[in-house]
Amino acid sequence: MKITEAKAILLSYLMPEPVRLSFHGGVRTILKRDALYVKVSTDSGLCGFGPGAASENTAAIVNDKLSEMLVGREVGNPSGFITDTLSQLGMHAFAAAGAVEVALYDLWGKAEGCSVTEFFGGRKQDSVRCYGSAGMYQSAEDYAAEAASVCEAGYEAYKYRPALGPEEDIRTVELMREALGPDVGICMDAHAWWRMGDKSYGADTIEEVAKAVSGLGVTWLEEPFPVDDRSAYAAFRKKNIVPLAAGEHEHDLAGFKQIVEGGCVDFAQADVSHHGGFSGLSGILGLCEKSKISFAFHNWGTALETVADALIGSCFPRETAAWLEYPEYAHRDSRFMYPYGLSDELVPDAPRPVNGEIALPDGPGLGVSVDEQVLDKYPYQRGPWSIFELESPPSKLALSGDHALPWSDEA
Repeated sequence: MKITEAKAILLSYLMPEPVRLSFHGGVRTILKRDALYVKVSTDSGLCGFGPGAASENTAAIVNDKLSEMLVGREVGNPSGFITDTLSQLGMHAFAAAGAVEVALYDLWGKAEGCSVTEFFGGRKQDSVRCYGSAGMYQSAEDYAAEAASVCEAGYEAYKYRPALGPEEDIRTVELMREALGPDVGICMDAHAWWRMGDKSYGADTIEEVAKAVSGLGVTWLEEPFPVDDRSAYAAFRKKNIVPLAAGEHEHDLAGFKQIVEGGCVDFAQADVSHHGGFSGLSGILGLCEKSKISFAFHNWGTALETVADALIGSCFPRETAAWLEYPEYAHRDSRFMYPYGLSDELVPDAPRPVNGEIALPDGPGLGVSVDEQVLDKYPYQRGPWSIFELESPPSKLALSGDHALPWSDEA
């Protein structure tokens, strides 16, 4: 069985109306959510699928470079694919290679009639624990109400994005704790604190907020400092105020070694779409297991990414693969953040969490099907997905892709 094509497909889910979200020092407008998946086809008709970083750059690397490398190859063990790709194309191809690698493992599993988990030592967990993730900029009262609504589903933790100013951010956690009771964890994704222009939080403010919420059951404080300021993370973590989480913006295993071995985090975060597919995540999880650092999946793509993340996470014990992010969208429940129906429609048989646990597919490969009819419903639309407008200094940044990259035509 030989590979005949490897192709990256971009999709766009346009918001019914632009979603305008006010935060401390500005406004964020969400216009759409993009998605990307890779399809590897064979001369037998068998196909493999993998989730990828939703960007034109990723698609171009797959379609212009990686497909050429793969066409004519026999279907088989893809464990050396990323190494070969990086040796030829360099590190800029890391995420694209990872997306293709997942599709190759899906294809190999289907050919062998087994789950991809069999290629990574088998399952150590029968289900993976999820935290409910939503909470885009809103009032403290609305955050608390959404947290309670999300956790009706049985999640043990809820993640949101604080960006209301220090006093209101503290009050938000206080209201959440009242709404959630004593047993549900609160994950603060503070990535906006250093993106608010002149109103960004400095180290002293971050420490004050952390101390104020430290007795309120905070599971972790995520990315409170600029992602490349590792010394700030290490210094803050030594103070043992609240647990720290980071990693989604790292580019390779070397970066994860620095934040894990450098004492920067209590929870490392990554996903298959941005961090080297299954082999990349296996290496990061192995590093965390060796260092006795917990791992919590960053998972902000489609249900295809959720399934892939859950499968590789299941190959490690829960002491290591502790959490999987599960975004909750308004197309399922109007009480949650904006809709993103494409996520579920792409993989109609993807498992959903039950009481905060997501079951693993049992079929060969990834164990789920991809409905390619969504191509007609959600054709790709060029342009930024999200726009930040800051009050001081007056500025505007249009963002593309999943990881806050400037949109070249707009920024």
